[in-house]
Amino acid sequence: MKNTLLTLLAAATFAVTSLAASAQMKDPTVGGAAMYPDKTIVANAVNSPIHTTLVAAVKAGGLVDTLNSAGPFTVFAPTNDAFAKLPAGTVDTLVKPENKATLDKILTYHVVAGNISSKDLKSWIKKGKGSYVATTVEGGKLTFTEDMGKIKITDEKGGSAWITTADVFQSNGVIHVVDTVLMPS
Repeated sequence: MKNTLLTLLAAATFAVTSLAASAQMKDPTVGGAAMYPDKTIVANAVNSPIHTTLVAAVKAGGLVDTLNSAGPFTVFAPTNDAFAKLPAGTVDTLVKPENKATLDKILTYHVVAGNISSKDLKSWIKKGKGSYVATTVEGGKLTFTEDMGKIKITDEKGGSAWITTADVFQSNGVIHVVDTVLMPS
């Protein structure tokens, strides 16, 4: 009887621990849309109602196949509101075929090779005594700092964005939602 009770208690503890762990591994929703860790960055992004401008830009830039590939990639994904902060007409101008090179430069500036979690960034910021610099796929630099538990990203032009939703894990990387479009030099 005593062994049976201990076995049941151990099984119950394992079940509760497993449920808690699986609940922690669930991706956050983005704009109210579910994100699935078994789908690619693009497959999830097209379902996000707050990333329609980014998705249109990725399509115009011809980067869909790249962001559907194995990766892994870490994408700092600006929201529609982030794109709306740009001067009037900027997005319409960037998605024109003749501006594809400029659009691609801006989009790939939001991508870092690898699968980088917010925990990684915070650890690297701490090791870097308050900042961490990453090289983007575009070849530019992004500087990461932390303020009151939130991660701030500063671009090469001195502009900054905050990660508003972190750790949206994908089959080929991770997305961190940001509130401002980052600009390369």
